[in-house]
Amino acid sequence: MLGRAVAAEWRRHGRAVLALSRDQADIRDRSRLIAHAGRFRPRLIVNCAAFTRVDDCETERDLALEINGAAVANVVAAAEHVGADLIHLSSDYVFDGEADAPYREGAITGPRSVYGESKLRGEHQALRYERTLVLRASWLFGPGGPNFAATIRRLLRQGRVPLRVVDDQVGCPTYTPFLARAIRELAAVGKRGVLHYRNREAVSWHGFATEIANVVDAGAEVVPVSTADFPRPAPRPAYSVLDVTLFETAVGRRVEPWIAGLVSYLETLGNDS
Repeated sequence: MLGRAVAAEWRRHGRAVLALSRDQADIRDRSRLIAHAGRFRPRLIVNCAAFTRVDDCETERDLALEINGAAVANVVAAAEHVGADLIHLSSDYVFDGEADAPYREGAITGPRSVYGESKLRGEHQALRYERTLVLRASWLFGPGGPNFAATIRRLLRQGRVPLRVVDDQVGCPTYTPFLARAIRELAAVGKRGVLHYRNREAVSWHGFATEIANVVDAGAEVVPVSTADFPRPAPRPAYSVLDVTLFETAVGRRVEPWIAGLVSYLETLGNDS
């Protein structure tokens, strides 16, 4: 989902892009990554590869830690091989979710899930390379992949109402084309280290679902429930809003409102089921 948005963003700006699928470049295969880098000679590598099925990570711990953690060293090796910059995507799940104000980049991490732990390990691998930017983002949705907005829309179109959605988990949705633009802008200014990006404003999953319902079916009922009412294998952060002050300073603009991305995304889906 994000990889497609990143490739499209760069191509719109006239840049050569080598967008590799998992079959073409599994990040667990160091030699293949280095070979691709050697042939294409990129100035920048953006690592969008990840095992993102959060609940499955709990039962497939070793695989999650390998893909999201250890294998990031292979991406670093490819970047080092050609002297490329590296932007590695991470997650709000590296935090424990117990804060009451947006998480700054230097906040203490404390993942509560295997997914969060694996993403934190990946950050550590990526930051061993001095030309790395780790970009944490949250609640991604957009064309080309499964996501919360697509799921809610599908349930509404199937008449699965009222919908029951948790209201005690708060974060910020992020539209992947907006995130792709942010990645391009950060690459242009040469940022390094750790940075946060997400869209505004903070909302609960219930609030997000309600906005989706307002666009798709204004008469649909969305019922708030607690996390305890909707148990999942992986614990979710209760509050995972990322502070984006450093991003906005770096690129000289505010982050976009997620509602604009939501409307655009739902328009692209049209009458598709």
